[in-house]
Amino acid sequence: MTNPLAGLFTARQKEAARRDLYARGVRLCGEYLAARDGRPTARDTRLTQAIGVLTGSFDAPAADPFDALLQVGERALEAGGLDLALGVAETSTELRQRSKGAWRLRGRALDGLGRGDEALECYERHLTLLRDSETAAEVARRIDTLRRRRECLEEAAALFPESGGPLRGLTARPASVAVPEFTAFVRARMADPGPADPAVRRLLDLYGAYRRLVERSGMPDPLLGGSTPIRVGGLRSLVAGRTVCLVSNASEVAGSGLGAEIDGYDLVVRCDSFRLEADGTGERTGLHAVSLRGADPWEGPAWTQPAGIRLVFGDPAAAWRRATRQRLAPGAQEHIGDASLRRPLSDPALLGEDRRDPGTSTAFTVLRLLDFLDVSPRLDLIGFDKPGRLRPEEAEWVMDRATHVDDSKMRIALR
Repeated sequence: MTNPLAGLFTARQKEAARRDLYARGVRLCGEYLAARDGRPTARDTRLTQAIGVLTGSFDAPAADPFDALLQVGERALEAGGLDLALGVAETSTELRQRSKGAWRLRGRALDGLGRGDEALECYERHLTLLRDSETAAEVARRIDTLRRRRECLEEAAALFPESGGPLRGLTARPASVAVPEFTAFVRARMADPGPADPAVRRLLDLYGAYRRLVERSGMPDPLLGGSTPIRVGGLRSLVAGRTVCLVSNASEVAGSGLGAEIDGYDLVVRCDSFRLEADGTGERTGLHAVSLRGADPWEGPAWTQPAGIRLVFGDPAAAWRRATRQRLAPGAQEHIGDASLRRPLSDPALLGEDRRDPGTSTAFTVLRLLDFLDVSPRLDLIGFDKPGRLRPEEAEWVMDRATHVDDSKMRIALR
């Protein structure tokens, strides 16, 4: 016969342990805030707000302290508080051992601290609990990257049995430690036995691969399904002699009945997130332009809409590289604009307008680029005839150069 008092005692023990774990999480937050100095950044402010939500959630019956605790960990990662993120993640996994979010947070914190082997275990635990195919692919890619980094170090050590022992120990060291020590090892081998030795040449290959994998995650399909990177000259060749139409994402276009006319242009240009309604917007997309926005532009959804050419605008270069690696979808485009096309308005090799506002709309950026190339006999805008579709200064630039305006078809012609 079951003893109800024993069950009650066990439940109270579990509840006490749960309270202690949450108290530890709050204590970690307090210690982090007390140690922080200097002027807080926007990310620090978001972290502080998340901590406030966590502490308030203990008195709100409808709130879930666990979700608030995970949010603190995510905000700590954004703010660079890796030790706090790890402490929160460890607390979270003790609270709920089958939480997908907790194991991923723990893996990301360990990954950021350079503790690759431990991060790998957490990512694998997260993957076993995961059912979301998109997130699973991202985690699997990171697991593959960490494994390949470890394989580079192990093979490099095996090339030099007598002196490569220290490299084996680097697999469990942070990248901030492993990279300079691996670099010193390579320099020493370049001096003796020298670059003519086959083992040294292989070592250089492994070192290059390792550094690339430290800088950014590996890609499952580096060629993106056969897509061809293009520079400015390649874009000019693809546009030359073709009639071009830049289509607004406004709802009026979707209900305009202009679909067949839009599809009649040689090159149909669309921007950012767009939806196709065959009768109104047309169905073809010859060029898709998108601008990177926000602090973490690589976290957005993949660009899976089929397009002949895809141009990604963004700065700085590191964020642009990471976003294109993570969000471009294999086979979704035939041509991809390379880094020479990532900031056409401010690039001295193109328009070179140093004072151009970074908040410039994608539509205006791609329009200026096409106008600058000046190889299209016809360059029209559809759906940009009303206020609010472009920024005021952008609309003024367009109207100053317009050769014809057809209100009945929402068309502004620049050629």
